Amino acid sequence: MNGLSDVRLVLRGQELMAEQERAGVISRVAPCPPEMSRMKWFWHRLCTRKALRELTPDELRDIGLSRTEALAEAHKPFWR
Repeated sequence: MNGLSDVRLVLRGQELMAEQERAGVISRVAPCPPEMSRMKWFWHRLCTRKALRELTPDELRDIGLSRTEALAEAHKPFWR
């Protein structure tokens, strides 16, 4: 493959993603960062959400969240 073919593939992939988003096919789940495996990403979510549940009111105020917002995020399933 030459560089032009690679660019076409990337652009076509972006077009397909945009079409699927418009059609509502793709969920709004955040993608896994490239440096993390899917299991590490799930584990990271579990750990950070557990930490979020344990924050004090002062710590929540520091990061700009209410207790309700923090608990809503903390109770999401690890895959979302």
